[in-house]
Amino acid sequence: MSAATRVPALAPFRVRSFRFQWPSDLAASWAFEMETLILGWYILTETGSVFLLTVFASLQYVGTLLSPLIGVAGHRHGNKRVFCAMRGFYLLLALLLTTLALTETLQPLHVFVITALMGLVRPSDLVIRHSLIGETLQVGQFVGAASISRTTQDSARVMGALSGAGLVATLGVGMAYVVVTAFYMASLLLTLGVSASRPHQASAGMPVRTSVLHDLREGLAYVWQTPPLLAAIWLALLVNLTAFPLVNGLLPYVAKKIYLTDQTGLGYMVAGFAGGALIGSLFLTRFAHLVRPARMMVGGCVVWYAMTLLFSQMQSLGAGIVMLLLAGLAQSLGMVSMAAMLLRSSEERFRSRVMGIRMLAIYTLPLGLLASGPLIEHFGFRAMATAYCLVGLVLTLWIGIRWHRHVWHSAAPANRM
Repeated sequence: MSAATRVPALAPFRVRSFRFQWPSDLAASWAFEMETLILGWYILTETGSVFLLTVFASLQYVGTLLSPLIGVAGHRHGNKRVFCAMRGFYLLLALLLTTLALTETLQPLHVFVITALMGLVRPSDLVIRHSLIGETLQVGQFVGAASISRTTQDSARVMGALSGAGLVATLGVGMAYVVVTAFYMASLLLTLGVSASRPHQASAGMPVRTSVLHDLREGLAYVWQTPPLLAAIWLALLVNLTAFPLVNGLLPYVAKKIYLTDQTGLGYMVAGFAGGALIGSLFLTRFAHLVRPARMMVGGCVVWYAMTLLFSQMQSLGAGIVMLLLAGLAQSLGMVSMAAMLLRSSEERFRSRVMGIRMLAIYTLPLGLLASGPLIEHFGFRAMATAYCLVGLVLTLWIGIRWHRHVWHSAAPANRM
């Protein structure tokens, strides 16, 4: 008897497509995390500007507005085709940056341009990942599959951060990026083994072809009219605006200016947050059958804000890493539960579009990052972080109260296990 058959948590691996998708996502996630750390440190070192660091971090999300359209593309043309095209695009850009670095012609401007191009597509990667899960797995496996899928990101942040820092320190940017390129290549090759999803076919009596804008408007209207989906989208907008900037784009600044450490210390900080998130993902993988997704979504975000607020007040690197670990754990519980709830609460024909609209919420992340730069320069990191966390905490509680019947009540459809 196979391990996947004996252990319920591994049930998604019984599906051949998922056995290819998971390692493909893992390789892409490792590449994402390594290059974010490598290039973020490069920009901060070369320019010495926290504002340019926030610009670099923000450029990674410039394509967020395209996420709903990419969701529509998956709906119309098949998610596998879109997935392969995206992974091939990552590889081409990585090869270009590797060439510049190895020929010692790399400049900060090159990094900004390439990051902007990558940012047109990369925010939509999760859209297609989750859409494929919705297509290839059964409804009862969504929480477990979303948790297993999330381990690719969390383990990548742990190992990618540590290995990325070590590679830069030992080999330099050029050779480190050779490794990043190899991960993108592996991701593309594995993606070819994912099951080809069939484009959506209209039901009898309905027109076979509609415009892209019609499909997008239909998806937006569906979310607006479905209370648990609407609550999740508002919460996603909020955490991307006020929580993710503190534990994502600003960590290089905290490492260098607050804790006075180098890229190795930064790697430990990133690994601390990701390690906590990995623990949360593994917990959900094991106990998915006990989780009420909507309730866990709200509760996880409340604890995430509380732990991030404590992190912002820590004076030492060690204490900061502990708080980041706890914040990462809570973040994982909240965000994985959100993804599972969105898949479960959406009709099959709307899932790609709903996940695309959810990723649209990431657009508030670059806004939060860009606003944080001037705020840090005028008031300091701790004051800015405290304000972000308190605002986020109050509004999260408001969302829980406003949609109490749909996201907190144990009998709500969004809380079905």
